[in-house]
Amino acid sequence: MPSKTGFPVSNGIMAAAIRAHDWSNSPLGPIVAWPATLRTSVNIVLDSAFPSFLVWGTDQTLLYNDAYAEILCNKHPAALGQAFHAVWHEIWDVLGPLVERTLVGGESHKMNDVALVMQRKGYAEHTWFTYSYGPVRGDDGRILGLLCNCIETTESILRQRRQAADEAVLREHQSASREDAERVRLALAAGAIIGTWSWDLPTDRFTVDEAFARAFGLDPAIGRTGLSLAQVVATVHPDDQAGLAQAINTVIARGGQYAHQYRVRRADGRYYWIEANGRVDLAPDGTGLLFPGVLIDVESRRTVEAERDRAILKLRALNEELEQKVLAQALARGRTWQLSPDVLGVLNADGYMESSNPAWEATLGWTEDEVSGTPFLDFIHHDDRAPTEAVWRAVLEQGIPALRFENRYRHKAGGWRWLSWVAVPDDGKVYCAARDITIERERQAALERAHEQLRHSQKMEAVGQLTGGLAHDFNNLLAGVAGSLDLIKLRLAQDRSGEIERYVGVAQGATRRAAALTHRLLAFSRRQTLAPRATCVNTMVEGMLDMIRRTVGPGVRVEPDYSSAPWAALVDQSQLENALLNLCINARDAMPDGGRIAIATANRVFDPDAARGQELAPGDYLTLSVSDTGTGMPPDVRAKAFDPFFTTKPLGQGTGLGLSMIYGFAKQSGGQVHIDSEPGQGTTVSIYLPRHRGAAENLVADPASEAAPPAGQGETILVVDDEPSVRMLVVDLLEDLGYTVLEAEDGASGLRLLQSGARIDLLISDVGLPGMMNGRQMADAARVRRPGLKVLFITGYAENALLDHGQLAQGMSVLTKPFSVDTMAQRVSALVGR
Repeated sequence: MPSKTGFPVSNGIMAAAIRAHDWSNSPLGPIVAWPATLRTSVNIVLDSAFPSFLVWGTDQTLLYNDAYAEILCNKHPAALGQAFHAVWHEIWDVLGPLVERTLVGGESHKMNDVALVMQRKGYAEHTWFTYSYGPVRGDDGRILGLLCNCIETTESILRQRRQAADEAVLREHQSASREDAERVRLALAAGAIIGTWSWDLPTDRFTVDEAFARAFGLDPAIGRTGLSLAQVVATVHPDDQAGLAQAINTVIARGGQYAHQYRVRRADGRYYWIEANGRVDLAPDGTGLLFPGVLIDVESRRTVEAERDRAILKLRALNEELEQKVLAQALARGRTWQLSPDVLGVLNADGYMESSNPAWEATLGWTEDEVSGTPFLDFIHHDDRAPTEAVWRAVLEQGIPALRFENRYRHKAGGWRWLSWVAVPDDGKVYCAARDITIERERQAALERAHEQLRHSQKMEAVGQLTGGLAHDFNNLLAGVAGSLDLIKLRLAQDRSGEIERYVGVAQGATRRAAALTHRLLAFSRRQTLAPRATCVNTMVEGMLDMIRRTVGPGVRVEPDYSSAPWAALVDQSQLENALLNLCINARDAMPDGGRIAIATANRVFDPDAARGQELAPGDYLTLSVSDTGTGMPPDVRAKAFDPFFTTKPLGQGTGLGLSMIYGFAKQSGGQVHIDSEPGQGTTVSIYLPRHRGAAENLVADPASEAAPPAGQGETILVVDDEPSVRMLVVDLLEDLGYTVLEAEDGASGLRLLQSGARIDLLISDVGLPGMMNGRQMADAARVRRPGLKVLFITGYAENALLDHGQLAQGMSVLTKPFSVDTMAQRVSALVGR
């Protein structure tokens, strides 16, 4: 079916960027010539709520949606239309094999928490992503491109690492010596850990937990948002500051484990001995990335340790030598090594397992000789080979332990087994342990399929509720229209024309109610045609108070509560008035015994955390709230309040579209609606609208004209509409008014008339026309030869193709279907200049 909204369909930022991009010199060619498969794939990517992108053709041209643009950071917007391998050249050793196997071999891939070192912000940063690749095929089965959905899990991984920082540092101490392990055990038992920190070295952002802040008299809020290292060092004893600075510089230069003891001034003003334990992670170029750690109170042990230092150092050296010997013997011949059900191995720098335990044969079928004589990468599934090699190099060369890394190993009897690995470096080798998680992965896949089936079932149930309610209401309205037409036909046959006017009124009333119903449906779906203007909501409410008070009746008090200096909002005032009136009527219905309605306006500023709670973008908003003292809503009703055709009113007293219409209007205007309600405590419904930085306009309603429709004076009007009945009615009306009328059924035939030498004073066109050209495109093409051509668009849908940065072009107007003949006549007269 031809698109009714132009291409791309989405109204997001990247959709606009794709439309504005000059594709004529790109491998894809002009956008109007793009094949249907490419257009469909682009629409799928732009409509996805996940970060998604499309790689198209042998040149691997990149197209992506708004969410993926945020992942690109500094690479956006230059990445649009560029070759995929050029955009991500720094990680192409990881992505390249996957892209080739997808575009050439037609394989699909899904990777979880893959580590990538990106250059998207002007510096190298460690990131993690979960993503899936899949081929896009044409009708003949040929692979045309690649579709990817991805989620950045960097924050989740880093959060887990920060939460595990205490344990990681303690484990480092436990492996150092038995004496250190005993100290850690005593510290935990005595509650000696007094705080944790995390230092992001590239941004120099130093954050601490609440315990750390309290211990040193710092504001916990500053500790969470970030403070400078100088603020922390200011609490260190002057005699210890130089040594601390040297220790910090040393560990940042070399990376790895950090431990240092020094005195600090705590909240009571006294100096205490503490021990700082942490670890510095380095980027591939040797620059520091993250420096987390913990503080341990060692004041009570300092005196004793001073006396025992010499003996402890000697004992520690003996212990380390003894433990290394014991560990070597245990790895070679230990009973744990032989009996462990987990796969164990020692991997050297050449990629061979120097040692392996019997679990290799029990789990994967390979003998010890076969394991040691084959490069370990040869056992790994080809999709997992590149990320596995990257993790191995990071462990071996950078000293970064791998925890719970998953990949697939080949079984000797055929097939693949999923293994979850832990790998740690030591003395140029990597010590590995793996657990077979194949059954767990199969169960997880089955659970995901079940969840997907449940989501599909819920979606179909919602669609059934929507279509059922729509069919019920439209059948009632169509019964009024059809019955009236049948009776009109009967009365004309009976020569009883005097009774026809009553049936005409019934049919017109049903038509108006049907138009109102479709208007509400379009509002809910965020597809209605809006006319946004800078509006002062206080002035609008003040002008509606008398009507609201008459509507709700004398038993309900209406009390305004205005902000003293409200911000302006860019909104369709008539739609906002309808929304306010609907909310006041709902409030009245919730107070059968009378009560109070409060209409309030306020300015609100949402930071990122507060904005997420309201499902809004951070920023400034104008709030319009309606509160009542009525019965309130129970949680189950409040959860479904915005669902279409859901209502608690008796049958016939409401369609259930009021709140859903308000919700759709607010979302289409860039805002949100929120309900606060408790049974018996009343309800508050708040509409949040983005702040408009300009001044509000003084909007004065045009008085309705009661004069007869103005007649034409021989002007020529071209009518283009693919619906014959609509085209016939418009042509008949215009000819009755004295205009000369030309007509066409699609954009191509209409453009031929417009490019001819015929006189045309006004173009009236539907927006969604069959073929490759919609109404807006036809009008723009015609204005190349007729720059002053006046245009009236008639549409029953919110056509994004009509608007340019949210506005119509000069000399263009829009009329929403259905419309009265008087309205059409008045609009045509205004456009032709009379």
